[in-house]
Amino acid sequence: MSQPYLSVIAEIIAKPGHEDEVRKHLIAAVEPTRKEAGCIQYDLHVSTAEPGHFFFYENWTNLEALKAHSGSAHLKALGAAVGPLVTGPTRVVTCTRIA
Repeated sequence: MSQPYLSVIAEIIAKPGHEDEVRKHLIAAVEPTRKEAGCIQYDLHVSTAEPGHFFFYENWTNLEALKAHSGSAHLKALGAAVGPLVTGPTRVVTCTRIA
């Protein structure tokens, strides 16, 4: 079996009243991220029960590609833009598929 991708689930929760603004900023980060080296998949989801609860589901070729993404200018700009609009830091879970 080839090397498994590095999968990431990132959870962002908007403060009440800021859901639409956070959504706009998150959507703007999708296309630049999809163009990054090592990005296989970068999809934004919103909870069906809570409109301000967002998730990125990501697949990267390796940890180095994810680290480069974490240091990218557009991700830093996203953090600065949504920081005051969210309930806390982004929760990030990394994993690899085993079956």
